[in-house]
Parts: sequence; C-alpha cells; structure tokens
Amino acid sequence: MPQDLPPETLPASEKPIPWLDWLLLAGGLASIVAIWFTTPGGLLDKADHVGYGVCHQIPIRSPFFGGRQLPLCARCSGQFLGALAGLLLLIALGRGKAGRLPPAVVTAVLLGFIALWALDGLNSYLTLFPGAPHLYEPHNLLRTTTGAMQGVALISLVLPFFSVTLWREPSQRPTIDGPRQLLWLIGIVALITAAVGSHWAPLLYPLALLSVAGVLMMLAMVNTMLLTLAFRREGQAAGWRAALPVMIAGLALAMAELLAINLLRAWLTAELGLPF
Repeated sequence: MPQDLPPETLPASEKPIPWLDWLLLAGGLASIVAIWFTTPGGLLDKADHVGYGVCHQIPIRSPFFGGRQLPLCARCSGQFLGALAGLLLLIALGRGKAGRLPPAVVTAVLLGFIALWALDGLNSYLTLFPGAPHLYEPHNLLRTTTGAMQGVALISLVLPFFSVTLWREPSQRPTIDGPRQLLWLIGIVALITAAVGSHWAPLLYPLALLSVAGVLMMLAMVNTMLLTLAFRREGQAAGWRAALPVMIAGLALAMAELLAINLLRAWLTAELGLPF
C-alpha cells in the first residue's frame, strides 16, 4: 500500500472504519475506568498491583523509600524507568515517529547493553541457590544500572517497528544515529541509578508511578502493534488523533493482561503454596 495516499483514495478494504474507531475508543476507555476503580487501594497500592504482574517484588532486591517498597524490584525499576525516559528523550529529539533502526555500530552498542542486563540477571539469579557458582556478588545499584541500560536500549530498538506498523508516514530518521544520542542515553541510565539508589523519601511517589507507567507503556505499545495488525490497519494512521483509538485499546488490553496475571499469581500462591 502506498504510504502517502489519503484515506479517501485508499482501496475499500484498507480504509479506516469509523465505527471500529468508536468501538475501540469507547470500549478501551470503559475498560480502563472499570479496572481502575475495581483495583483496591490508593495510588501506591494500584502501582503495587501493576508491579505484581511483571515483577517478583522480593524485598531484599527492591528499593525502599521512607520505609515503603517500590512496586518493582531494583532491576525492573531501572528497566521500565529507562524505557519511559528513553521514549520521552526520543520524542524531545524529534524521533517520536522514527522508522529506522540505529546504524549498525550503535545497534551493536545497544545490544551490548541488553547482553549486560542478561548477564547480570543470570548471575543474580544463581545466587538464589545456595552453593551455586556465580561470577560476583550482586548489588541493587548494579541491578538498577543494567536494568536501565536494557530499558533505554529496548525502546530505541522497538520504536521503529512501532512506527512502521502504525504510521502512514513514519520518519526516515533512526531513533539513535550517533555518539551524542548515546551519551544522552547513558546520562539517563546514570540519573535513574542515582535516583533509585538515593532512597530519598520524597522520590517515592515519582519513582513508583513513573516505573509502573513504563510497564503500561511497553505493554500498550506491543498491544497497539498487535491490534493494528489484527485489524489490518498497518500504515494508516496519519497522526496521533487517528492513532488514539487503537492506542487506548492497547492500553486497556495491557491493564486487562496485568489483572489476569495478578489473579493467576494470587491463585497459585494461595492454592499451591508457590513462593510468589
């Protein structure tokens, strides 16, 4: 399908369906409101429920602020804060619709970030088993750092696929095209590590809410791509307004998925006595 055709010139099978947009928008908003109001507790409790769906939440591996544990462990906090901050940086740099992967050298560096995250995660996991060999003693600051490295790398590599799937005219610029942007990403990693490692009580709400916002953002992006492909609407959205219905539906689906995981995890814990 040519990417620059306006909707009225598209073949009938590829034109946007107005009633479907309204259905996605209304159904998505209704689901979001329903899940929000049926989830018990205040803001931090709701954030804990989001974290419960994606993170082990082991206290010794999690940051505490003012005696309150963050919704995500140190690694997951870094990961999802990094993904969210990375996306905001790319938007600020005019790369919010970037449709190309970074150059090969930059991509290799980003894949190296992910490899370090995986290595540190494996090393940390091995310490759960007494006597198991491991390379070094893990630390929450290192968990946060490698998590943030994975987060900024992941969003830089996933965004082009999201853009090409959703937008009629994705930007031909890469998400990251050189050392300057890489330095910005490294700065984000350092800032996240310092913030999470500070244990400064006033940062509890910002870090808790931003980290779970990162969870919802990543799941919503994946769901938005899947819904776009399922409804055969790839490459049709001319702007954010046109993309809003499917993005709202993607967010609603993300919240429903987390709710389902929470219920399953709680059931396994209660009925089978598994350590969750």
